[in-house]
Amino acid sequence: MNSSTINQNLAETSNSVAILPGAPWLIAHKSMLKVNQPYKITFNHQDYVIWKNNDGEVFALNNICPHMQAPLSDGWICTERNTIACPFHALEFNGEGKLYQEDKLQGKPITQPLDLIVEDDLIWIYGNHQPRIPVPNLIPRITEGYQFLGIAGEQSIPALFLKCLKINYDFNHAIATHREPLKLDQIQVYNYQENGFYLTLEQEVMRVNNSWQEIIKNPVLFTAPKTLHNHFEYSFPSTSSLITQTDFGEVAQFFILYPETDQSTKTFVLLYIKPKNKFSHFLFLLLKSYWLKSFDLIIEQDAHALETLYSEQKPKIRLPREEIMFYAEKLYRKWNSIK
Repeated sequence: MNSSTINQNLAETSNSVAILPGAPWLIAHKSMLKVNQPYKITFNHQDYVIWKNNDGEVFALNNICPHMQAPLSDGWICTERNTIACPFHALEFNGEGKLYQEDKLQGKPITQPLDLIVEDDLIWIYGNHQPRIPVPNLIPRITEGYQFLGIAGEQSIPALFLKCLKINYDFNHAIATHREPLKLDQIQVYNYQENGFYLTLEQEVMRVNNSWQEIIKNPVLFTAPKTLHNHFEYSFPSTSSLITQTDFGEVAQFFILYPETDQSTKTFVLLYIKPKNKFSHFLFLLLKSYWLKSFDLIIEQDAHALETLYSEQKPKIRLPREEIMFYAEKLYRKWNSIK
């Protein structure tokens, strides 16, 4: 790539319009960060580097070194100074963006930090925009008394953020998109309530029995009753939660989205469990890898569905309760009118 192309790409990035500026975005759970290992994210067309030190503190900077524009995420953490070193010339920067040189920190930041809000191991950002709505308390409220199980389905989906947002509000797609291995047959929705940027509903899902071969292949299916009782809560724009009742306890699932670029959306799933008893707790932990792989598959199925959609056209068919999906779209399109 020549210098003119690089300069053009940088100009396009700086001129790109932010998606939902001022919204709170969950970009990571602290468990996703390895201690003293740079972790790169792309948010609203801008690359950032994040790292967690030995004390569990988290820092984030613009990923572009202000010297010769090398990616800081390819560098390393200097633990004795809690700085990140550029991979090109070993220049060091602390979490405030100050240069460490000649055995001391220089006076003013020369690269921009990304403001973080870290609560309950959740890392939130506003992308350095003025907040328009508060960080939701959805996850800590729901997971009180639960145990964190892990992260699943972390990937970038080459699809518009709005399309990804709508699929998170579209429960109708589950019967087809996730027909294997869930074998969903019927979905009924009730107690649907809208409240500003929040939405709740209850769901009853009837399943077809899995074969013993399918259960042996994925033992998680053994814990799923034939009729699932689910509680959904949505917090616009980033978080969709689903609490599922199983024969061995509750599983809380949080489907997270944030925009990387106009054409790419990052997603991951947080899983929490509330076992009924000690045996159930043992079973959940025994099947942990199967739980995580199951949600990896769900996200892969959603990603494939999104990647293969044709250009959007006016629908000629309406399915029951699609207003839930269009409610999210309305909030998205009216965002800039919010003060």
